[in-house]
Amino acid sequence: MKVQRKMMGITLFAMVALSVAACGTNGQPTASEITRQARDLSTPQQTSYASQYQTSVFLGDSITEGLSYHDVLKEENVLAGAGKTAEFALEDVDELVKRKPEHIFIQLGSDDILWPTDHPKEYSLSYYAQLIDRIKERLPEASVTILSVTPVTEKAEKAEPRYQNIDDYNKGLKELASKVQVGYIDVSSIVTDHPDMYDADGIHFQAKFYPILLDYVKDELARKMSAK
Repeated sequence: MKVQRKMMGITLFAMVALSVAACGTNGQPTASEITRQARDLSTPQQTSYASQYQTSVFLGDSITEGLSYHDVLKEENVLAGAGKTAEFALEDVDELVKRKPEHIFIQLGSDDILWPTDHPKEYSLSYYAQLIDRIKERLPEASVTILSVTPVTEKAEKAEPRYQNIDDYNKGLKELASKVQVGYIDVSSIVTDHPDMYDADGIHFQAKFYPILLDYVKDELARKMSAK
């Protein structure tokens, strides 16, 4: 339903833009002006986050994808997709390099812990380490920060017991971050403090989650810098 509403909005906007272009100028706004005005409709809050993270890229799965889906960040600042695992994310490094980010935030694992293998945690973390090594090799000047996997609701955990391994997986991520010398931010407390932000499936999040996430990340980075 969300995708359908979004597509309807895009289609309607395209129809309006085309009709304006067909009418010519004659004192009326052109299609390019309509496009510019549409961009200007973004809220001050959205503009602020786009500015704060304009040199960053968030690499991740469908949880991370919500940053651009809900228009909190621009598409070029998010490189994510449903079902993305640390292994599959290796395929995104070339695109990541093209974007030349100064800061890279990686949030993977929600799908990794569901991977059909005997030891999904160890399997995933081995690829996670490869991913970070490759990023460091290709983008040596960029800073890398791992974000923890977000918890799910009790109902979602009962439906999929493998989600009970999230805490253990996050411990592995923290250890990995220390080993390969990249940043690590545990974002679990955001979800604990705001349990009303879950989407219907108890796994993904509503739009209001993402500004809180970005504020928390910014504050944690500032805190870690001041502690040095």
